[in-house]
Amino acid sequence: MSRSADLKQRAVTAFQRHVGNPILRRVPLQTVLETTGRKSGLPRHTPVGGRRVGDSFWLVSEFGEKSQYVRNIRANPEVRVRIRGRWHDGTAHLLTDDDPIARLRTLPRMNSTAVRVLGSASGLLTVRVDLRN
Repeated sequence: MSRSADLKQRAVTAFQRHVGNPILRRVPLQTVLETTGRKSGLPRHTPVGGRRVGDSFWLVSEFGEKSQYVRNIRANPEVRVRIRGRWHDGTAHLLTDDDPIARLRTLPRMNSTAVRVLGSASGLLTVRVDLRN
């Protein structure tokens, strides 16, 4: 990752961690991904955008492997997703061979635009959560 891309990621992540996420994860209809902290073992809540298709929830991580929630998924793929105020258990899959740009075209436009603007095109990663309930 280039120096400017690294600085962008740090700035966006700091803003999300201290301003955006604490507000958004409290909004009842905001979609939230719950992972288990790979070091702490505590639940970690991350507001995400994506779309439910059948028994799967699809999203694209704007910083791919560098996203903390992606690192948590690598350590433990058992997650929960709050969709429209209801929690669903699931198993997350990191799809390195999926085309995240094409995937963004199938997801909600506002979120897809934010991922493109805030993220790094070379660092995008598709995540599929297979829901159990």
